[in-house]
Amino acid sequence: MQNHYNLVYREEEREMNPLCLDNGVGLIPWSPLARGFLAGNRDKGGSGPTARAKQDDFAKNMYFREYDFEVLSVVEQIAKERSVTPSQIACAWILQAPGVTAPIIGATKIAHLKEAIAAVDVKLTADEIAALEKPYRPHPILGHEQPKPSRMVSAR
Repeated sequence: MQNHYNLVYREEEREMNPLCLDNGVGLIPWSPLARGFLAGNRDKGGSGPTARAKQDDFAKNMYFREYDFEVLSVVEQIAKERSVTPSQIACAWILQAPGVTAPIIGATKIAHLKEAIAAVDVKLTADEIAALEKPYRPHPILGHEQPKPSRMVSAR
């Protein structure tokens, strides 16, 4: 199943991930870095150094809650302690999640791809996983907008 799943959006853990695990369906989550939010290059004002960070209203509507920045703070702390990037910590977390076979990464530079590949070798401890997951707060369902009735096509 291609699901929306990352450290700041874990709503799939309630129903879909357990259902998939129970039925032997693998998970290939999209946006494991939360549209770059978990790379640590966004600020609370909704901007950052990249063109995407400055213009990504979709991400701003999804990941910029105060408690999302609490999760990011732990990601950055663990990354610093391990001398790796926040992106690698976020990818290492998604790779250890039950049922995940591979995340869908959106690399736009070779360096992004190399960083993601290196995350395979980052093995998080149980204490690190607990610390990363502790500040999470539930979100409304995001990334799966319902079509407006006027746009729905009726079957004839």
